[in-house]
Amino acid sequence: MHSNDYIIRLETENDYCIVENLVREAFWNLSVPGCYEHYFVHILRQHEDFIPALDFVLEADGKIIGSIMYAKAKLIDETGGEKQILSFGPLCIHPDYQRKGYGKALLEYTFEKAVELGYDTIVIFGNPDNYVARGFKSCRKYHVCLSGDVYPCAMLVKELQPGALDGKKWFFHPSNADAPCGDSKAVAEFDKGFPPKEKAWQPSQEAFYIHSHSVIVAP
Repeated sequence: MHSNDYIIRLETENDYCIVENLVREAFWNLSVPGCYEHYFVHILRQHEDFIPALDFVLEADGKIIGSIMYAKAKLIDETGGEKQILSFGPLCIHPDYQRKGYGKALLEYTFEKAVELGYDTIVIFGNPDNYVARGFKSCRKYHVCLSGDVYPCAMLVKELQPGALDGKKWFFHPSNADAPCGDSKAVAEFDKGFPPKEKAWQPSQEAFYIHSHSVIVAP
């Protein structure tokens, strides 16, 4: 894949429905039967933590085949000091275009844009297999945890600027933008606006369960 084979640009309002359908196609039955990520994209755009300047789509073959959105989050150290950081998601590439380098291109491009905006750290929840090659490391290695000194295996950290976390212990406080996604009725109602798809089980759902329920225990 060559950089001339695709275009990365900011999402526009005209893209909203296209992106929501793309996200649905990419996540359907991946983590659970069906998915909620397309609803999350829909509501995230209206949330105060949403960052329009980091809302990008990737075009190839004359159509949108990739999307990434960022939101504000924060870290708080043991003295109460607060640090504004980023989180992203969903990141998606259409199933027909996956494993071809488009996700990498979208990530690397937006990392540069995030630095230009003054951000130096990203914390996400994701499958380590998908992100360690892009410079993400276990939260444990950066002393970043959840309340109660919990270090989830799926919580990954990337310093956009080396030394940004200064070796301190940090507690991660994500955005609450995804809170409405817990309303299964709202998700189902929103999904009615899309072509019917069958909900089903597949092995990736068990892998998701394992990753999302595993924690790192200190030696």
